[in-house]
Amino acid sequence: MDRVSIVHDNFLSRLAAGDLPHVEVGGLGLPASKGLFDHQCLTRALDIVSREMQKAGRGFYTIGSSGHEGMAAVAHALRVDDIAFLHYRDAAFQIARGAQVGHEMCRDMLLSFACAADDPTSGGRHKVLGSRDLFIPPQTSTIASHLPKALGAAYGLGLARRARPERAILPRDGIAVASFGDASLNHSTAQGTINATGWTSVQGVPLPLLLICEDNGIGISTKTPRGWVRASLEHRPGLVYFSGDGLDLWDTYRAAAEAAAYVRTHRKPAVLHLRTVRLYGHAGADVATSYLPRAEVEADEANDPLLRSAAGLIALGLPAQDVLATYTDALARTRTEAARISDAPALEDAEAVMSAIVPPASGAPVPNGPSAQARAEIFGSDLALMAQPQPMSRLINWALSDLMLTHGETVVMGEDVGRKGGVYGVTRKLHSRFGPSRVIDTLLDEQSILGLAIGMAHNGFVPMPEIQFLAYLHNAEDQLRGEAATLPFFSNGQWANPMVLRIAGLGYQKGFGGHFHNDNALAVLRDIPGLIVACPSDGAEAAMMLRECHRLAREENRVCVFVEPIALYNTADVHAGDGAWLRAYPAPDRRIALGEVGVHGTGDLGIVTFGNGRYLAEQAGVANARIVDLRWISPLPGGAMLEALNGCSHVLVVDETRRSGGVAEAVMTALYEAGHRHIARYTAQDSFIATGRAYAATLPSAQGIADAAQALRNGV
Repeated sequence: MDRVSIVHDNFLSRLAAGDLPHVEVGGLGLPASKGLFDHQCLTRALDIVSREMQKAGRGFYTIGSSGHEGMAAVAHALRVDDIAFLHYRDAAFQIARGAQVGHEMCRDMLLSFACAADDPTSGGRHKVLGSRDLFIPPQTSTIASHLPKALGAAYGLGLARRARPERAILPRDGIAVASFGDASLNHSTAQGTINATGWTSVQGVPLPLLLICEDNGIGISTKTPRGWVRASLEHRPGLVYFSGDGLDLWDTYRAAAEAAAYVRTHRKPAVLHLRTVRLYGHAGADVATSYLPRAEVEADEANDPLLRSAAGLIALGLPAQDVLATYTDALARTRTEAARISDAPALEDAEAVMSAIVPPASGAPVPNGPSAQARAEIFGSDLALMAQPQPMSRLINWALSDLMLTHGETVVMGEDVGRKGGVYGVTRKLHSRFGPSRVIDTLLDEQSILGLAIGMAHNGFVPMPEIQFLAYLHNAEDQLRGEAATLPFFSNGQWANPMVLRIAGLGYQKGFGGHFHNDNALAVLRDIPGLIVACPSDGAEAAMMLRECHRLAREENRVCVFVEPIALYNTADVHAGDGAWLRAYPAPDRRIALGEVGVHGTGDLGIVTFGNGRYLAEQAGVANARIVDLRWISPLPGGAMLEALNGCSHVLVVDETRRSGGVAEAVMTALYEAGHRHIARYTAQDSFIATGRAYAATLPSAQGIADAAQALRNGV
């Protein structure tokens, strides 16, 4: 017999025989206890039926929640408007929370198993727990990747009590909740979040966050050492530890209620450690007895939490036959509903699948700009300098200041962005202008920086996080790919986490930093669907493009990455002493629209480039050339680029990223598909960047551009 049938038969036979464990009931009366048992039984029935659907070719997800049904009591201990980022075994939590607002979850869950287009959570794209009405942002099979944004949501709850965004959705006294498994506790993302949570808490910052570790003792086939979770969590600085028996409905409720009350009352974080078991193996195809002794599997099955709930209900006065009826009725009802949705249509084509990659617009009202007096108070003596040519770093700083002055929900965060003003001074004075609540110095952890932004965006903030160097993004890129950019896709456009991520990057820093501080790779950003990647080449463009990215985030719910070429931050001259790369500050209402390219010159040789490439192309001084500055790296502005090249007989693509996986590959493809044949590319080599005098040896140069242009014209 399969383990599903064994667990089912064990429940029936032990209930009939009265062979039930002893349970101390308390804290919940019979009506509430019976209601939670209803949710537990529906959770179990859905796991059983999901496997039946899979065998019939009508279901596509069998990672179940059996053994974790105690999470129904956790939901009961919380409020519906406590935002919850859930472990994928938490169907019982969502079912119980749905019942709190009168919504029966059975059909919704079955539609998600079937990947049906009518699935109200993801629209048939994936089986995910989640609901806008239930304050559960969806995510897929997370390995703790949802914990950083839970930290961000909790931080945003604290900040919103002092400066509430106009579009905030979370209550002032709400808390944020995140649940995860014991195996995920070992992931660097979980450890980073727990560390960042404690780091923030010990500084007295309000942080109403409840972390819940559901400890079933195993991660797929790798066992968690006995006592490991408690030892890892019990004495973490800044975190209060609570524990409970997740197999016992009443003890789970007690522990969850105590932990939630602490977090809500003190606005401090806590961790709740719940003992659970995993029944049926990891998923439908997993056979636990192939890697665990049968005796261990049977011991877990003997600890079935439904047996404990049955014992407690009988002790509270519910007849055993009513307990049995609750269980069998849930299974019958679920099977009946599964038959009804057996022909539910799936998404039909690529267009339907992709329709949720770009979220709906937010409908955020556009405020009037700040008064002249307000700008004068913020900028002080800087105001008189704005008409004079300035380097890029200063113009970005002023653009940030104008955005923060105009939009009170805009928040800047990152390592060193506050009192120091950033590594390159780009955020200088922002801390004194807007205060520590809006210019947040973070710990050195890129995952936490991005999670902070994602979570705060859930409550109406417009975050502008900073990653100090492009190479450091790789420590946290899954927060963009797996969380931020996928949220509209997996929620069918119901959720979004808009932001503008600023990254200092690219090469050409003279003699400094090697490949950690000179990183010319953008491929990891360009392959994320829905992500907008911008890269300016001069200060005026930077200010206007940054404003457009902010508008896209605030008004269109987009996730934008703004890559700032470090080497151009303070560049003044194209040729020694000419000051030709300095720019005056453009008026605060001026923007460069997404997809709008820059055109410089009118020649018949087109030079398509961006960032440092445009600067080098100007420096190269190629005769009769037309420089087309892409500005927007993703999505590639193909139509605007081709229009700008109209009349060009030859096209040279100058790309400071690497030859393999670089931007030029996409540009060359677009040119070829449009009929251009006299084309060539000049790119960086497939190499990391060296420190010292060889800093530019693998990168394009002005002379190299001139030589490549001449070779193209000569047909070489």
